Amino acid sequence: MTIGSDIARGPNTPRPACRGYLYKRTQSGLIKGWRKRWFVLTHDCCLYYYRHKRDEGKRRAISAVKLEGAEVGQDISLGKQFVFKCHPQSGSRVYFFCATSSQEMKWLEAMKKAIHPITQNHVWVDVTRHNSNLPPLAVKNPECLGLLHKMDKNKDMWVQHYCVLKDGCLYLYSGIRATHAQGIYLQGYIVREQPYGSKKSTIELKPPSDEFKTFYLCAENPNENKWIIAIKASIKNWLPLHQALQDYMNRPPEETRM
Repeated sequence: MTIGSDIARGPNTPRPACRGYLYKRTQSGLIKGWRKRWFVLTHDCCLYYYRHKRDEGKRRAISAVKLEGAEVGQDISLGKQFVFKCHPQSGSRVYFFCATSSQEMKWLEAMKKAIHPITQNHVWVDVTRHNSNLPPLAVKNPECLGLLHKMDKNKDMWVQHYCVLKDGCLYLYSGIRATHAQGIYLQGYIVREQPYGSKKSTIELKPPSDEFKTFYLCAENPNENKWIIAIKASIKNWLPLHQALQDYMNRPPEETRM
């Protein structure tokens, strides 16, 4: 589960767990040796690498290595300092990486953590996923329900949804007859009344860090504040249960420098 995730459409994309330049030993081509590459280790336990830093987000990665279940450790067989290797669970290839300083060996620790990803198997996660596949009137004991408009920044327009608030999760349906919802986990979000564009009063849902989305909602009646009160109470009640997960996901990004 990702804080502020969108159950129906996949999670928001958090900042990488680690990113920066490393040298990778190449085993192909006529010239074998070490090549400098830009690496990005994401929270989904995948290691992507590019030719240059500027390629990230603009070009497809040269390759990706799934680290979950991999064997990772230091290596002295090549006679170089700060070398470590990775043997993915699937496939026979072994990857060799070389850092340029002891400080950059944090990559080894980051990869070791990635092979055993943090998971949270709490009944709450299963319940919220189950609720997102129910029609709105089938969600039991909602804390608040009714029509809200949500700002779609891609289309620059307000889109109406039938909304149900339940246990720190806001379910957005396309209509009252819809059979499934777009669910937003709101743990750690700050709720406040805020002007947006031409609207003098909207509900702003501010994430705990800028790696997640900020949501803007508008009630049918601008003077209706039941939603702000209800969302604040719902987040407050369920926040302690997921504090450990928040602390993990809100870590600042790391970048090695050369």
